[in-house]
Parts: sequence; C-alpha cells; structure tokens
Amino acid sequence: MTVREVAIELPQSTRLFERLKIDYCCGGNRPLTEACASIGVEVGEIMGMLETLSQSEPQSALDFQKLSLSELIAHILDTHHFFTRHEMTWLESLTKKVISAHGENHPELHEVGTLFDALCADLEPHMFKEEQILFPYILALANASLENSAPPFAPFGTVNNPIHMMMMEHDAVGEILRNLRTLTSDYTTPPDGCISYHTLYEAFEVFEKDLHQHIHLENNILFPRAIELEARLTA
Repeated sequence: MTVREVAIELPQSTRLFERLKIDYCCGGNRPLTEACASIGVEVGEIMGMLETLSQSEPQSALDFQKLSLSELIAHILDTHHFFTRHEMTWLESLTKKVISAHGENHPELHEVGTLFDALCADLEPHMFKEEQILFPYILALANASLENSAPPFAPFGTVNNPIHMMMMEHDAVGEILRNLRTLTSDYTTPPDGCISYHTLYEAFEVFEKDLHQHIHLENNILFPRAIELEARLTA
C-alpha cells in the first residue's frame, strides 16, 4: 500500500505519520515500505502501531471518504481555510515580535520570517482560487450528478488543469514547510528563548500539521473524486 492509501483507509494514521515525519500529503504516493525505509523503521513496526490505532480508536476520526463532495468542501473551508487565514494573521505579528527581540542573537530568525512570508504569499491566492474557481466547479459537478443533468461548462477545459496547478502549489507549500522545520531544528526553542519564542515555534508546528491534513484531504480525497466524477459525466 502507498502512504496515501493508508491515510485514507485509516484517518487516525495521519497523527502517527506526523510524529514519524512521514509525508502523507504531497508525497503520499510513495509505498509505505519505502517511506519506512527512509526513516529507518521496519514496516512491520509501523503496521503494528497502525493496528493498535485501529483497535483503540476505531471511531475517533471522521471518515472523509463517506462525505459527499459538498460536505467535504464545506469541511475544508470551515475547518482548514478558516484556520489558515486566522493563524497567518496572528503568526505574522508574532514572528515580527520574536525577530525584534531575538534576531540579533539568532540571525536564523530573519530567514524564518522570510520563509513564513513566502508561505503566506503562496497560501492566500491559492485558497482564493480554490474558493472562487475550483470548488464552485466541483460543486456544480456534484449537483449535475444528483440532478442527472448535463455537466457544467469548464472554462479551463477540464478539472484536471486547475487540480494540476493546485497540486503544484501544494508541493511548493510542502517545500517551504520542510525548510522551516529544518531551519528551526524541528521547532526547538533555544535555551534563551522567551515565552513568545516558544509560543511561535509551538504554533508553527500546529500550523504545519493542519496544512498537512488540509493538503491530504484535497490531494488524496477531493481531487481524485472530482476527476472521476467529471470523467463519468462527460463520457
């Protein structure tokens, strides 16, 4: 199985993947055996952990595969887009505060600030395009399927085109997140770091985990279903 397939089959597994730093969103098409080998863990050990998760928390996570496309999009918007915008505003001011206080002793903070600015500059127009172009078209596809009517007009030719662009932008976001984690030594606050410094790095990690889940839902569940639906309606 691929990492993506495990994440879809067992939604709780994403927490384990986060802890082990296994990419399940942008890099989810890797075989689980390959992902395990890259971090030096036996696949049998991972399977044992996943089995424990499935037994201890069988109903703990929402089964996104069972949601309708409209429900899935609503969840992405209400949960992840809302959270991302709220956190970007707050983290921008907190980052500046920490750089002002600690930038002289920790010059890497200036690069952290540059990376976070780049992340926000990527995410804001990305979410806007999803909300104004891609998601409305997917919802129109879903409505056409329910009403047994003709598929909507696609000004971009096929849904594959904007999806391809969104996935490329997801890859760019994933690269920035990896660079941030490396630069901050896995979000480790230095000994002389104040409470704001600690709060910033803690918030960055939460922000990263939410983006991973956000991208996973789109890349691995929403987008494949939208492509399949359009193909069926236009066959």
